[in-house]
Amino acid sequence: MKKLWIVYLLLVACFLLYVLDYRAQSRAEEPWMTGGLHGEIDERYVMITFQRGIDYWKSGLKGFEDAAQALGVSVEYRGATQRDIHEQITVLEQAIAKKPAGIAISAIHPVDLTPTINKAVEAGIPVVLFDSDAAGSKAYSFLGTNNYSAGVEAARKMAELTGQRGEVAVVTTPNQQNHQARTDGFTDTISREFQDMQVVTIKNGKGDQLVSRKAAEEILRDHPEISGIFATEANGGIGVAEAVRSYEGNGRPKIISFDTDKGTLDLVRSGDISATMAQGTWNMGYWSLQFLFSLKHGLNTPQSPGSKLVPTQVDTGITVVTRQNVTDYYAK
Repeated sequence: MKKLWIVYLLLVACFLLYVLDYRAQSRAEEPWMTGGLHGEIDERYVMITFQRGIDYWKSGLKGFEDAAQALGVSVEYRGATQRDIHEQITVLEQAIAKKPAGIAISAIHPVDLTPTINKAVEAGIPVVLFDSDAAGSKAYSFLGTNNYSAGVEAARKMAELTGQRGEVAVVTTPNQQNHQARTDGFTDTISREFQDMQVVTIKNGKGDQLVSRKAAEEILRDHPEISGIFATEANGGIGVAEAVRSYEGNGRPKIISFDTDKGTLDLVRSGDISATMAQGTWNMGYWSLQFLFSLKHGLNTPQSPGSKLVPTQVDTGITVVTRQNVTDYYAK
């Protein structure tokens, strides 16, 4: 009887060892779970933007750099100095010529940049897009704000600020896909949800502070009873705030802007801008590099039927910043 117990215990022990070994091998095949992803320092990934050096890109670049440190790879930041599609195409062409391990790019134009993006992919360079999409390209993923939903949230905040009534306007950059989506979300929501509100005009601020100020001055002149103005990007918000501050008419329209550069946050804190929409820019940079690394190393294998490690669309989130929480958004 004693021998049978010994045999039984040995069998149980062997079974437990088998299970533990099987689980260890399974986890070893899932690098995302083990934290074992690691590259080489000469493995170089490139982030490309436009209007290089503006505050908006700093958080995304920090995320890109943080992911590089975690993975043990190198990164480079490049970009067009202006909001110029031809310059960004040139920057992308130069990056392709250096054959990096991967490219993360924010597209200044959803169509004009597509052939050059496709050229990179066809050369075997993984490409993901962040912040501003080029949906018709061969880039694998897009990581960014759901801009239509952001416009919806801006409209609801504007309705709250104006008591759900009155005329409102938009200052935007209509030839850029992300700004057009924000505008559409805003105007559709005002029309659909708030019957006592009306979008009376949409102006092109060209992503420029001075142009946006002039656009806002025209709005104030043509619609002196305007209740609110939504600017779909930071330069526009600052320009609109300057126009409203100088306005000598009755009342001051509420302003909702976009992003969290210091100039915008200062105006939220002072009350000149009522609210601004904060994007998950660090997430864009961090996960762009993680995705590129996985694509480069062939890790994009199905983890379950119908799914893959690297998704093709990621919403990096939006929050509303007001005077109540503005201090949380200053760079630490």
